[in-house]
Amino acid sequence: MSKFWSPLTASLVPYVPGEQPKDKKYIKLNTNENPYPPSPKVLEAIRAVTNDDLRLYPDPTCDTLVRTIADYFEVAPSQVFVGNGSDEVLAFAFAAFFNPAKPVAFADITYSFYKVYAEFYQLKADIIPLDEQFKLPLDEFSRRESGGIVIPNPNAPTAMLISLDDIRSLLTQNPDQVVLIDEAYIDFGGESAAKLVNEYPNLLVVQTLSKSRSLAGLRVGWALGSEELIDGLNRVKNSFNSYTLDRLALAGSVAAIKDEAYFREITAKVINTRDKVTAELKEIGFKVTDSAANFVFISHPDHAAEQLFQQLREQGVLVRYFKQPRIDQYLRVTVGTDEEMTAFMDALKGIIK
Repeated sequence: MSKFWSPLTASLVPYVPGEQPKDKKYIKLNTNENPYPPSPKVLEAIRAVTNDDLRLYPDPTCDTLVRTIADYFEVAPSQVFVGNGSDEVLAFAFAAFFNPAKPVAFADITYSFYKVYAEFYQLKADIIPLDEQFKLPLDEFSRRESGGIVIPNPNAPTAMLISLDDIRSLLTQNPDQVVLIDEAYIDFGGESAAKLVNEYPNLLVVQTLSKSRSLAGLRVGWALGSEELIDGLNRVKNSFNSYTLDRLALAGSVAAIKDEAYFREITAKVINTRDKVTAELKEIGFKVTDSAANFVFISHPDHAAEQLFQQLREQGVLVRYFKQPRIDQYLRVTVGTDEEMTAFMDALKGIIK
């Protein structure tokens, strides 16, 4: 604590990202990064704009990127908002749409940044428990008197998916509040709710280039929604920082979205590896939730998750362990290359033998 901190600063409990150790080389299966490199066209586009123009500010409205995203999802440019990673887009959304007079609703087991945002903006949180199978009790969201709903689909860290029909039902039952669907992992097995934004003015869909397009290091995300919602996000953004995306990020992002063939190729690789590893984990006694993401959520009846986490780390394999109620016997494991997952399975089998 410092005497110079504001009361808000003193009260915050910041988000803790996955560790990025530098003491030795690890197989990194702890931060849900894509194991494959970005499209070669992305690197070519970034090199092309690495020139004297870097002395100039980037386009504050990101017009080319906005039009590219709008064309891809078949919406109007006025229905697209872009930001510095989906985390920034989410932060702006919490500020733009959720009223301190009413709680924002999200699950007890979910992306932990939601709670951080709620505390930062001094919002009340209505925490809704997942059921015993880690499924979202969607009817419970509609029964609450909340001021907004936030749902990642697939959920993190459970990796489980909800259907478009369920999302439609949620939107229909909550017409007077924003329903935010966070689709960071949607490309690994789900159907995006982006196709619903013209039907439901209360829907905001948030996506990122970090996962399925191998650009976690570029920090680009976007939101799709009604013009009314996008205008709200722009009002918040332009009250913080009008230049959220730099010239390199803008160029690389456009190239990534346009290279559909490469995107399909690497997502198919991740899905195939995930399904193969899931079967292998079940064969050696692990419980694995139904994953539609680029990670698996696993537990073993005879081996404590924290011990497995430590023993894997000692062997140079990093996975994610959450020391919190209900999931402290689970590990979240990012899907790596086939070679990385073979090394992970070999280490795991050696531990539990």
